[in-house]
Amino acid sequence: MTFIVRQIAVTADGREIIRSNPFTDAEIGIGRNTANAIHLPDLAVNPDHAVIRQLEDGQIEIESISGQKFSVDGRDQMSATIDPGAGAEIGFGGHVIAVSQGEEGVTLTVKRVEALSDSAQEREEGALYTLKGLLPGKRISAWGFVGLMLAAFLIWPIYTWATYRGVEERPEGFHADTMWSSGALSDAHHSLEGDCQACHVDAFVTVTDKTCLNCHEDDAHDHAKKDRLLTAMGEPEGFEKVGAAFASAFNKPPGRCVECHTEHEGAGAMEPTAQKFCADCHEGMDGRLTDTELENASDFGISHPQFRPALLVQPGGKNPPRMRVSLDDKPTEYNGLKFPHDVHMSKTGGVAQMGRRLSAKFGFGDSLVCADCHTPDSNGVRFEPVDMEEDCAMCHSLAFEEIGNTVRTLRHGEPDMVRADLRAYYRSTGPSRPINLGGMKRRRPGAENDNRVASDYARAVQFRPSRANLAIQQVFSRGGACFDCHGVTPPTARGRVDYGIKPVTQTDRYMHKGWFSHEAHNDEDCTSCHAATTSDNARDLLLPGIKTCRECHGGEFQKSSDVPSSCAMCHDYHADDGAPWLIKEQQKDKRKKPDKVANDNEALKPSDKLKVKIRKQKIASR
Repeated sequence: MTFIVRQIAVTADGREIIRSNPFTDAEIGIGRNTANAIHLPDLAVNPDHAVIRQLEDGQIEIESISGQKFSVDGRDQMSATIDPGAGAEIGFGGHVIAVSQGEEGVTLTVKRVEALSDSAQEREEGALYTLKGLLPGKRISAWGFVGLMLAAFLIWPIYTWATYRGVEERPEGFHADTMWSSGALSDAHHSLEGDCQACHVDAFVTVTDKTCLNCHEDDAHDHAKKDRLLTAMGEPEGFEKVGAAFASAFNKPPGRCVECHTEHEGAGAMEPTAQKFCADCHEGMDGRLTDTELENASDFGISHPQFRPALLVQPGGKNPPRMRVSLDDKPTEYNGLKFPHDVHMSKTGGVAQMGRRLSAKFGFGDSLVCADCHTPDSNGVRFEPVDMEEDCAMCHSLAFEEIGNTVRTLRHGEPDMVRADLRAYYRSTGPSRPINLGGMKRRRPGAENDNRVASDYARAVQFRPSRANLAIQQVFSRGGACFDCHGVTPPTARGRVDYGIKPVTQTDRYMHKGWFSHEAHNDEDCTSCHAATTSDNARDLLLPGIKTCRECHGGEFQKSSDVPSSCAMCHDYHADDGAPWLIKEQQKDKRKKPDKVANDNEALKPSDKLKVKIRKQKIASR
């Protein structure tokens, strides 16, 4: 006779899994011990609880061998005889064994049922000896954890946000809504750490451009007109259409401030804009914005046009006209000065000799170098304009008279006063020796030369106005103190000496759409980028081309370059105040809107007052 043991397991979704095993032994065991044919993993069952025997008359006998009872059709027994044909249910703890007669032998179907007592609960063995047995079920635990997370990270932060809404400065301590922050603010916005509502005005609404402009209205102009920006960007393609659709649905227009200026990325400087942000528009832009004068650009190392500096069209005035010209065209620029760099930087000429004689006083070397005349500004980014009195007068003297221990000099930059001083000089009692303003420009003032400030013209010049006019003519003519460095305007009529000086404009920045810091290049020699030693004309534009810069700088992803450079390293996204289209719009707005009353903070919301205070601090620090 054969026993067929059918084990039924129930999955979490109620599905039954049945496994059948035949046993040809005349006697099989029942218990918690895995060696038994009928294994019942239940603490209410002894390791070797009972045995089942086959009798000769076809019936089976069940006998407890552990001293613990079992149930037969609901009645506790120590032993029992069962007819398989009639069937019966034998209970062991939380398990029921259904006895039936099958074609192949006696079938014993083992199934786990709900526990009837604390000793027969459906649990793992270790649950009775650990805290696991005291914990709620997985479903209850999962929902409880969800509720806890919602309370801690949603309800509590919302309550905190609502409680401190409108408060300019929160008290010290922990605030629950800071748990929503992904990181610390950058240095630029560090002062707003305690006032989330300064930027996050409305709950669950992304930061808008209007919020940013509350503080940055004066220094964050649009890159270009809105319509041209959208045209240059082009329509989204492929998967980008899905993102654009979601952005539109949640009122997130393209080109928002936060697409570039990402906050909460940690303390320190804000991360520079990725190159892709610029290349998305400027790569192939001429195909979308067909009237643009800008050339395509996407990577400094491999796809960037030659530099186009803004050159003077005509020197003079507060904002002289300029024109952008590519360096490939080898442009020149007239700024009103005559200056040969090669003469002044020669290591063997007269300038070098004079520099060596003056080295003790002014610290010159064997010859003049760029730093002897070009002084960096306070930021080290660009250079101060060359000044006659500070940078040139040590060699190019304008002295014309000595009174006591005081040396009088002609007033540089004031031709009217130069003529007046010379006429006054000759209206005096008359010099014993006339002035020398022709050769004096290459002599330095000092003990030796101060004794000769009235010289060389004594035999030719007498005390009468015509001699004063002759001196004026000499000053402004070839070989005179003014002529060799400046362009001179001739007299307005014959017999007059109303000479003038042509306007001079020293350009301090050629790349108005680009950024360059000399301080960042202190390790480089000036002449490695600027070919000053070979320039014999002040019109030479001593700017390095893109090829020179690419010796060190490559694109953002060109890791082989000494300095992988993104667009943001040299270019500012926001238009400056001088953008022509911006000037027109500002004038238009000014005509439409009356001026706001200064210090009118009464109409401001409390959350806006901090922004006004920050703006005032920024203006005061400029």
